[in-house]
Amino acid sequence: MSTPYENDIAMQPQAINAQLANPLPQALHDVQLASYDRIILTGMGSSDYALIPVERALANRGYPVWRIDAGRLLDMPGLITENTLLWATSQSGMSGEVVALLAQGNRPRTLIGLTNDRESVLAKKADILVTLESGDEATVSSKSYLNTLIACHRALAVLLGEDDAQACAATTHVLAAVQSLVGESESVVDMAEQLFTARRPRIAYIGTGSFAANALTGALITKEASKVSAEGFIGGEFRHGPLETSGEGMLAVLLGKPGDETLEKLAAEMLANGTQVVTIGSAPYAGSRLLSVPEGDELGQLLCGFIYIEHLTVALARKNGFIPGHFLYGQKITVAV
Repeated sequence: MSTPYENDIAMQPQAINAQLANPLPQALHDVQLASYDRIILTGMGSSDYALIPVERALANRGYPVWRIDAGRLLDMPGLITENTLLWATSQSGMSGEVVALLAQGNRPRTLIGLTNDRESVLAKKADILVTLESGDEATVSSKSYLNTLIACHRALAVLLGEDDAQACAATTHVLAAVQSLVGESESVVDMAEQLFTARRPRIAYIGTGSFAANALTGALITKEASKVSAEGFIGGEFRHGPLETSGEGMLAVLLGKPGDETLEKLAAEMLANGTQVVTIGSAPYAGSRLLSVPEGDELGQLLCGFIYIEHLTVALARKNGFIPGHFLYGQKITVAV
């Protein structure tokens, strides 16, 4: 019998279509990025990580941009000035840190709110509201994360003076692949089986570039959905200590562009020391096992690649003796600060 989490995974194609049919607010077209002294991107958990592609795109164009989670921003409110563009993302619009941040005195010049709930605190405070249209979600982020990635890419395009049609087209192009992957979970079952033959199973998700968003979110939902210890890393930071935890009993999931030198070297070293290494991408690193995504647009690869991670969390939960996606101590919306 499918769990609510698995039902949400299965409904992702419908949620994606709802996001694509959702027009962006006209006010986004009027935002002049160069007129702000800084751009701050904030959120918590996967809502924060989904902003990594936005951060990279703005930084590469020379804009003064900070991506800082809402908890840290609460501790450093002086970052928000009277001439700040603040982009806050919260799937619920009610995350404790985001609500507290909006309640404090520092008011940005413009607040862009990205949320799934039009009646939430974030939605009501936002000067410009972008909605996810991912529908109700029972448990661990699935539909909402994918729709956040799409909405972020669409909104970014408009802010950069472009048409969001390219992001929509990239998503439409992989919809058939998304539908196929949603129904194909067997590709990861043996990975979970192999992991649990070890005395001390553990997982490292290592991503470079925009794919770091999936690596960090993947570790988050693995812990939530399966209760298996997992960590997410951005590129070379894995070498600075965590590499010592690799070897037998570790599953390393690598995410990035083909030929990435950092991931190629890591894959070769970890394969040699007995780590189970898997590439999610269009080509494997150092001969590791490949979970294939379509070649082409980065957004499409992010969407397809994350579905493998979702299926893996389900397989891990079952192997670990837990109901996939069932919270033991937390809840869907974290309101405590």
